[in-house]
Amino acid sequence: MATMPEEFRLPGKKDLFIEADLMSPLDRIANVSILKQHEVDKLYKVENKPVLSSNEQLCFLVRPRIKNMRYIANLVNTDKLAGRTRKYKVIFSPQKFYACEMVLEEEGIYGDVSCDEWAFSLLPLDVDLLSMELPEFFRDYFLEGDQRWINTVAQALHLLSTLYGSFPNCYGIGRCAKMSHELWRKLEEEEDGETKGRRPEIGHVFLLDRDVDFVTALCSQVVYEGLVDDTFRIKCGSVDFGPEVTSSDRSLKVLLNAEDKVFNEIRNEHFSNVFGFLSQKARNLQAQYDRRRGMDIKQMKNFVSQELKGLKQEHRLLSLHIGACESIMKKKTKQDFQELIKTEHALLEGFNIRESTGYIEEHIDRQVSLIESLRLMCLLSITENGLIPKDYRSLKTQYLQSYGPEHLLTFSNLRRAGLLTEQAPGDTLTAVESKVSKLVTDKAAGRITDAFSSLAKRSNFRAISKKLNLIPRVDGEYDLKVPRDMAYVFSGAYVPLSCRIIEQVLERRSWQGLDEVVRLLNCSEFAFTDMTKEDKASSESLRLILVVFLGGCTFSELSALRFLGREKGYRFIFLTTAVTNSARLMEAMSEVKV
Repeated sequence: MATMPEEFRLPGKKDLFIEADLMSPLDRIANVSILKQHEVDKLYKVENKPVLSSNEQLCFLVRPRIKNMRYIANLVNTDKLAGRTRKYKVIFSPQKFYACEMVLEEEGIYGDVSCDEWAFSLLPLDVDLLSMELPEFFRDYFLEGDQRWINTVAQALHLLSTLYGSFPNCYGIGRCAKMSHELWRKLEEEEDGETKGRRPEIGHVFLLDRDVDFVTALCSQVVYEGLVDDTFRIKCGSVDFGPEVTSSDRSLKVLLNAEDKVFNEIRNEHFSNVFGFLSQKARNLQAQYDRRRGMDIKQMKNFVSQELKGLKQEHRLLSLHIGACESIMKKKTKQDFQELIKTEHALLEGFNIRESTGYIEEHIDRQVSLIESLRLMCLLSITENGLIPKDYRSLKTQYLQSYGPEHLLTFSNLRRAGLLTEQAPGDTLTAVESKVSKLVTDKAAGRITDAFSSLAKRSNFRAISKKLNLIPRVDGEYDLKVPRDMAYVFSGAYVPLSCRIIEQVLERRSWQGLDEVVRLLNCSEFAFTDMTKEDKASSESLRLILVVFLGGCTFSELSALRFLGREKGYRFIFLTTAVTNSARLMEAMSEVKV
């Protein structure tokens, strides 16, 4: 059973104010009944509107953000004006920042509140998936350049290394990965030596920045788990299935992990195979039920006591996943999903760009979905290394006319993050490099920064795709029932770049031979091997690989790496700042609440 975090254990009745992002993680650890046992009377969401609470103790579970401090200060100061005295406790998760305490002091309430930390950094969502549940990491770092969470990542890695021994081989790509690794190494060096002689249980660790591979995150998911996430939104490892799935008048919250035997068998399957599997499962289940007919009393008693409960549970789960599949099919048919996938594949391969642009324009004009339209524009931009000025202006104008001028700031964000950019005339990589060299002689410092910025934001997707063979060349039709490579997670059209990089580095046991790829990615890469630890590692632990996604990972990437593990004899464990998908990526960049 989940236990109540120590920080919440205040004697007496209390009201708990909780930030929306922390509700799902807290629910996985301490649900409402456990909170009630610890005298939490009412739960409130931290938001702008005022709340009338009658309790004498108020507890706030929040992210360390200035807007949250203003909210708390407003509530405390309102009490002061009314002459009311209460106890206030602020619990910061995952850590407390000095800037927040400064705001409390400025607002004149620092002496009225007590502060604590809930150092929550790792939540096991499944047997091979750990999440830090920091969805804001992506926007904070990759848009705002805010490095506040790097220490949290380093602390999480340090915790894992104290539990499982130091990692002999570390590889990373991206600026955030490098900073996280350096800070983590410092924490390791400061360690008192208790775990230094421990035998390593994990042989390799990879750290990857999300901006190394935006393309994979922008593609529509077609493995079952990814489609469930895209359609229903998986939150903290669970999903709310509505009446259209449950075939009843109410919704049902379902935990999706390896304990769900039906889900575990279909989660990594291409959607085209799922219905066949579920129908076969239904037939097998019916056959097991039918066995009762020829049983005597003793056999029936054994059947009821040992098998019936499990069969009923399996039947319930089977019914839910069939309902989910039917619901996905209805929604995707309505949105012309096949046409959408065809356009994405054309963009990935670099064919029929004019037709694809026309499809995106039609998508915008019909107002199919503002998030989908934005996603397709970003995918076009990254795969084409930026849009030509005419197309950029035309698509932007059509989008703003169709969905409203309030989205103008979103375009600025996408440009800054390198997701939706405009090509400068003749702006090839070599042209930019020569431009930089000329500017150096002119000593024009500001313009040098601009030139380097444009150099860093170029995706070079076509060249990278060619170097790493991301678009498989297949004679005939790609067999999705018996996949040959990781491309099956995108219907055989594309191997996720992030997963290909991991595969290539593992084969080489270094970045050697990937210099050109790293240069095209415009990233800093690193490799660290501690031979003393590698000598201690068993052959089994060297097959165990921890992959850390900074800025979020998709279920498609998890499925691809699980497939790679089965093919090559590796076992992957995943740590991510949060699970993401194309919609979450676009929402993080948007200045308008969707």
